[in-house]
Amino acid sequence: MNIASSSLPELCLQLISSAFQRCRASDDLCRLSVVLRRSPPSNLVRISVSDTGVGSCVEEFEALKLCREAFGGEIWDGLLSVTTTGFGDNEIYHYEFNLKEAVSARRLTRLPSNPKNGQKFSGTEVCLSIFESVDVLLGEISRFFQKILILKIPNVAIQLVAEHGDVPGSRYESVLLANEWNPLPFSASNLERLKSGLEDYVFKHGNTLGKKCESCFSNWEHLKVGTGVACHTESRRYSESVTEAVIVISEISEIASTCLRTCGAKTEVLYFKDFSPCPISQSSVKALTSIDWKSYGLTFGGVVEQGGYALLKWDNLPPYVQINISLHHYHNQYPKLCRMLNFLSISQLFPEMLFVMVCMKADMLHAHGIP
Repeated sequence: MNIASSSLPELCLQLISSAFQRCRASDDLCRLSVVLRRSPPSNLVRISVSDTGVGSCVEEFEALKLCREAFGGEIWDGLLSVTTTGFGDNEIYHYEFNLKEAVSARRLTRLPSNPKNGQKFSGTEVCLSIFESVDVLLGEISRFFQKILILKIPNVAIQLVAEHGDVPGSRYESVLLANEWNPLPFSASNLERLKSGLEDYVFKHGNTLGKKCESCFSNWEHLKVGTGVACHTESRRYSESVTEAVIVISEISEIASTCLRTCGAKTEVLYFKDFSPCPISQSSVKALTSIDWKSYGLTFGGVVEQGGYALLKWDNLPPYVQINISLHHYHNQYPKLCRMLNFLSISQLFPEMLFVMVCMKADMLHAHGIP
């Protein structure tokens, strides 16, 4: 976990991402739980990130790097409490990490462990307490989970809980299952999951809904989808990686007055690296801007980068059309398969994928009586 976070919300998202990776690496069904609990009368919020994945190691937390801004304003004491055990361990281990300590070797405090008494299980819980609004944290984490669902990893159930402590009836709880709606078989490939996950994301308006919005999407014909895969050789050591891309063009048949969906002339590029949502890479931004969008009937208006996230602007997009793009870059687990594929760049991928845009544009013109 080698990161440089500039804020505590970013640190929390990184801890959640690491828990998600531990679940993904497990062969069993896993639970990832995030609990936000405010302790009255102060605004101190205890954050618990727990998972039943493969277990963690000390080095994972010793490698954490935080910018000084993360400790500003005395909103956090810099302490992380970690409880973890692996399936083959005989004990449950407890650690405390002081991330304010500049010397890495002095950060770790080993606490007494507990015996497992022959029980076989694995998991990790990481806790920290900060002065922050529960609603702010809840919004950040909810949006993060809405993006994680696009990966559609089938063995992870996500639980998000928020409690305001002294406010009756303020408990919030949400359980998210990637395969709950429009399920895929466990044997589905990463690209098949990314495609299905982005379709769900569009149908459920950014995964803010529990099911498809029937007001906007009465049937599947309102979506046109293109996919592609590119392999890369990253260094002289022939470290190979894969970029998978999905583009979805949706046409709204009728926008009901009760629908919260808005069709804007911008496309957020949902970028994932090694199975985690993250800011888009500059190489991907460059590849997207190098595409000859005009040859596919679109007038490209440039890229707006906000906090590492990219929005593509369109100057002539019809008001009833929305474009969604997702990119996933990860190290290839099957190098022989990668060598069998053509070594393409992202910009080479999109012309083939954008063929669906030409077809859809023709369909839309025909539907509106334009020859």
